[in-house]
Amino acid sequence: MINEIITMAAEAPAHAPAVQGVYGNIASGLGVIGAALGVGMAGSKAVEAVGRNPGAFGNILVIGIIAMALAEGLGVMALFLAK
Repeated sequence: MINEIITMAAEAPAHAPAVQGVYGNIASGLGVIGAALGVGMAGSKAVEAVGRNPGAFGNILVIGIIAMALAEGLGVMALFLAK
């Protein structure tokens, strides 16, 4: 269905801005999904690491928060720059 919409929009010159909108929405969605997966993976690995070594909780917490912030920052950039 998405391929049909993209093909129809590409064939009609009056719908040229619509094609960019479709591609921008797809790129935004993929970027945000990637950020969500990155935050989830960083969080799960941090919890796993604390479970294995509870004494290193503070160091793991700091590294986990930094990793999540970087992943979320890339997601926000993808959301706003893809359109």
